[in-house]
Amino acid sequence: DSALRKIEAVRKRIDASGKDIRLEVDGGIKADNIRRVADAGADTFVAGSAIFGKPDYKSVIDAMRVQLA
Repeated sequence: DSALRKIEAVRKRIDASGKDIRLEVDGGIKADNIRRVADAGADTFVAGSAIFGKPDYKSVIDAMRVQLA
């Protein structure tokens, strides 16, 4: 939750700047939280072990995409 508040704060600063800046989050991104991270303001995600720690990479990526749709 504290990370989500930080993402929200950074998104507000980015939006206030008027610049086209991507907000990337790296670490802890999983299919079960990617939507909340996106709702907080992130638009780029890095997911390492959430994908590569599973036998079927495609199913994990597909599950993440469903959450973001």
